[in-house]
Amino acid sequence: MRLAALGFGENREFFDQSLDPSYGLEHVRPMTEKFSFQLHARSGKARAGIIHTPRGEIRTPAFMPVGTAATVKAMLPSSVRQTGADILLGNTYHLMLRPTAERIDRLGGLHKFMNWERPILTDSGGFQVMSLASLRKMSEDGVTFKSHIDGSKHHLTPERSMEIQRLLGSDIVMCFDECPALPAERDEIARSMRMSMRWAERSREAFGLRPGHALFGIQQGGLDEQLRGESAEALKAIGFEGYAVGGLAVGEGQKAMFEVLDFAPDQLPEDKPRYLMGVGKPDDIVGAVKRGIDMMDCVLPSRSGRTGQVFTRRGVVNIKNARHQDDPRPLDEACSCPACSNYSRAYLHHVFRSQEIISSMLLTWHNLHYFQEIMQQMRRAIATDDFAGFESQFHAERALGDIEPV
Repeated sequence: MRLAALGFGENREFFDQSLDPSYGLEHVRPMTEKFSFQLHARSGKARAGIIHTPRGEIRTPAFMPVGTAATVKAMLPSSVRQTGADILLGNTYHLMLRPTAERIDRLGGLHKFMNWERPILTDSGGFQVMSLASLRKMSEDGVTFKSHIDGSKHHLTPERSMEIQRLLGSDIVMCFDECPALPAERDEIARSMRMSMRWAERSREAFGLRPGHALFGIQQGGLDEQLRGESAEALKAIGFEGYAVGGLAVGEGQKAMFEVLDFAPDQLPEDKPRYLMGVGKPDDIVGAVKRGIDMMDCVLPSRSGRTGQVFTRRGVVNIKNARHQDDPRPLDEACSCPACSNYSRAYLHHVFRSQEIISSMLLTWHNLHYFQEIMQQMRRAIATDDFAGFESQFHAERALGDIEPV
């Protein structure tokens, strides 16, 4: 569906600017006092739009780099912004334990604390707590767990999660939920989902009235379409500013994840952002956007950069391999990031093997740049109603594999 068909023709110049990866780095746009979402274009199920927040606009589809402990590892906040990121993710579980939400609040909030003035989304802490297994005990009220840092005991409830995220000052807050690992029995998934829906209602009540901030509900239900539908209806009855597809990327595999995404986004409100949590690899991201997802996050580009795994148009490159030690060429000659513009594969191989800090910096920057480049290309393809063309070229390039060794 083209822009004019959505009544967006006269605002084409504005939308063209939103597709520019550098737009907003120097430009200043009037800030809104409200949180809102405008859907501007479609191509099949793929959607492009803008989330408006008091701290700036978020172009969708959007990839959110993960700043677990108030930092995207090996990156300055200004460098993350230069890759094209409009929003970061912070981790409630880690920040509540160290340095604590109360300390961050006293120091002026998370934005000031980490020197990132644009939007921040915080997760609820539920996923990390549920991953602790032997260190936690769950009840209808919430979860009691021991810190992985010092063994201290904590009790996390929907109300406490909302309080922590309020102290952090994040722009987008996630409901507290339980995320069971897959595979699991249907009865267990149903029990977990229904408790998460009760927790969602408590989260909504505890969130209160916070103009300019948004609370997202999280759909659960495993791989089951009926349970997903029940969850979506419960969330819509409560009412949220955005909706997440949760409980995926937890061991089910890409094929099963895509089968769920073939129906799950359609069960959620059309006029609100749809967020797929914890995804993923480049082909996961393209497949999710194809199925109607607007937002994603994952530690993969930064974590992989620190371990020498590099994502390029032609697939994954392992810079640690000896084949790169005499190669004067860049990682990707079409990439404009600092790693590709200024350094050879031979140098990047050398500093990784030597365990130099600059290796993590350059490879993380490249990976984040590449992920944001994918988002920009998808926004452009959706705006011109050619997502299918983009997808075909994306997979054809990746199928080529890395360039031949020198």
